[in-house]
Amino acid sequence: MPLDQEALANLRRRPDAKSGAHRGRRPRRRWWWIAAALVLAGGLLAWRHFSAPVAVKTAAVELPPGASEGTVLNATGYVVARRLATVSSKVTGRITEVLFEEGAAVREGQVLARLDPATAKAEHLVASRSVEAARRSLSEIEVRLADAEKTLARTRSLVERRLLAQSALDTAQADVSALRARLSAARADVGVAEGRLAVSQQALEDLAIRAPFSGVVISKDAQPGETVSPMSAGGGFTRTGIATIVDMDSREIEVDVNEAYINRVHEGQQVEAVLDAYPDWRIPARVIGIVPTADRQKATVRVRIAFQNLDARILPDMGIKVRFLQEGDAAAARAVLTIPEAALLHDGDSTVVWVVEDGRAARRAVEVASVVDGRVPVEKGLESGETVIVDPPPRLREGAAVEFKAE
Repeated sequence: MPLDQEALANLRRRPDAKSGAHRGRRPRRRWWWIAAALVLAGGLLAWRHFSAPVAVKTAAVELPPGASEGTVLNATGYVVARRLATVSSKVTGRITEVLFEEGAAVREGQVLARLDPATAKAEHLVASRSVEAARRSLSEIEVRLADAEKTLARTRSLVERRLLAQSALDTAQADVSALRARLSAARADVGVAEGRLAVSQQALEDLAIRAPFSGVVISKDAQPGETVSPMSAGGGFTRTGIATIVDMDSREIEVDVNEAYINRVHEGQQVEAVLDAYPDWRIPARVIGIVPTADRQKATVRVRIAFQNLDARILPDMGIKVRFLQEGDAAAARAVLTIPEAALLHDGDSTVVWVVEDGRAARRAVEVASVVDGRVPVEKGLESGETVIVDPPPRLREGAAVEFKAE
């Protein structure tokens, strides 16, 4: 019987078609997985792009060249903290716990360390039991006195009716008087015992060493296991302090002015300061005091200068140069503060700049004059010493963390 060639051809095509359909589905499924992976990768890249610190170029808000002609005197000095303390304990003891590290910000009253409480706890227990014993003794005397007063009343009644002799009344009165005296003494004993208990409680509280004011710890001077004392015990094995705290709000400048030129300085005078660490950053300040004595060895007079605006970059003991300005020169200098033209942005009818505040970007409206040699005089909105962002990138947002781009 001859074979049907057309039927055989159809049988060959069916498996091929079916397998071809499967082959068509597999690539399509793979493309879905690839597309999902690409979307996820793009999301991760976008998140990193917008959350990472933005690298920016900055410039200082400063006086134009030649604005320093109003200087009457130059001096050098240091940044100092008027409020600085080495924290120690009120009692001698062994440190069991230290609860801070260098650079930590602490609040007033915050516990910095604790001393071994074993002895103080035992003394507190004894004082507590002494108070309890004194109060029980007082209660006993009060009961005996009440009974003696009742006996006195009965004896007086019997004596009045001539049923007892006068001596019995005298004895009852003496007993009441003696018990009243003992009651007063017992009350005093209770007061003394309660006072000792309060002292022992205070001794327990003194084992917690607390910050005397809010500030920053700049030195950690003791470790658990060491002995600390409010006074030097000799031998070098006893610490007299556990930490040094600085009130960062009390930072100011101290300079020594030659006594021959001190007549050029007066309280309230405007000053421009430049830190050695940031030579391009001019910081506005003013004289707040002239110490009324001279150093005979150096022939200088100490002058105290306050910053108009404190900044985290200003650290105690930094070297600093200052120039004392003439009367009216500071106001003129503020009027001609300038910034690079590239720092300006136009938002409708207003002009804004990006300012760096504590390491983050802040948008601020300003009023400016016409451009002169690539720099723009600022009439309102900025202070000398502030930092603006030049050529701000489009992805910069309010509050975004920034890092300074290397030149």
